[in-house]
Amino acid sequence: MASVYKSVSKKKATSQQPTENGDSKPKNRQRLLILSSRGVTYRHRHLLADLHALLPHSRKDAKLDTKTDLPQLNELADLYNCNNIAFFEARKSQDLYLWLSKPPNGPTVKMHCQNIHTMEELNFTGNCLKGSRPVLSFDAAFEKQAHLRVLKELLTQAFGVPERARGGKPFVDHVMGFTVAGGKVWVRCYQISETEAGKGKTGDGDVEMPTVNGKGSETNLSLVEIGPRFVLTPIVMLEGSFGGPVIYENKEFVNPNQVRSDLRRAKAGRYNKRAEGTVERKVKKRDLGLRTGEGRREVNELDDRVLFA
Repeated sequence: MASVYKSVSKKKATSQQPTENGDSKPKNRQRLLILSSRGVTYRHRHLLADLHALLPHSRKDAKLDTKTDLPQLNELADLYNCNNIAFFEARKSQDLYLWLSKPPNGPTVKMHCQNIHTMEELNFTGNCLKGSRPVLSFDAAFEKQAHLRVLKELLTQAFGVPERARGGKPFVDHVMGFTVAGGKVWVRCYQISETEAGKGKTGDGDVEMPTVNGKGSETNLSLVEIGPRFVLTPIVMLEGSFGGPVIYENKEFVNPNQVRSDLRRAKAGRYNKRAEGTVERKVKKRDLGLRTGEGRREVNELDDRVLFA
C-alpha cells in the first residue's frame, strides 16, 4: 500500500510545475500522432518528414491501410498515448487531405492541402535547431468567425510544442505563421535570426526588428523562411473525433475531381465544335457540287458545257 501511495504522489508532483510565485500549474502533455494513408506521393512523404522534424512532440506511425474506417485512429492514438491526430489522406495519388482531430471526443476538421513545397526543393537559407520549440503566429482574422476560432485551437494544440516535450530542447528559434487569405490558411515557417546592427544582411522578403540585448548593444532580429510551405482549405468540421454531426461545411469548396472533369469537358467541347464545323463544310461543298463524286451539280444556260457544246 505504501508503494502505491508513493507512486501516486510522485505522479501528482511531476504533473505540476512550480511558477515564479511558487504556485503550481498543470503540465502541458500534448502529443501528436502523425501518419498518412496509402497512395501518397514522394512530395507528400517529404512533407510528413519535414513536419515530424519540426515537431519533437509528434509520433510518426506507419501508413494506414483503410480510408473508410477512420474512427479506428482513435484507438491508435490511445495506444500511443497521443491526444492529437494529424492524418494525411491521399486520393488518386495526387490530392492530399489533412484531418486534424482531438481524440476521443473531438472536434475534427478536414482540409484540402495544396501548393506543397518541402524543405529540400525550396533551398532556403534559413535553418533552425532540431527539437526546438516554435512560436505560433496567427492572423487576426482567426478571431472573426466561429469556425476559424475552432480551427485556431486545433492548430495550436497540434503544432504547439510543449515546454518539456520528449526529445525537445528549451530553445525558441523559429516561427510558424498561419494566415487567412481568400478562405484558405497559408502556412509558413521562419527562422528567428539575430545579428548585430550594421553587420547582418537580410533578404528582400525578410522582416527586420531592432532590439537591445543585455549588454546594451543594438541587435537586429530578422525572419528567414526555412520551409515547408503549404495551403489548407477547410472543408468540413465534425463534432466528434472522425465522426458525429457536422458543425461547419464550406459551401464554396469545389472538389478537385470536379475541376478536372470540367477542364476535360471544356477541352472535349472545343474538339466537338471543330469536328461539327468540318462536317458542315463537307455537307456545304457536297450540296454545291464541289466535291468529286458526291452530289449532282445543276447545269444552267451559262454553263461552259452548254455554251461550247
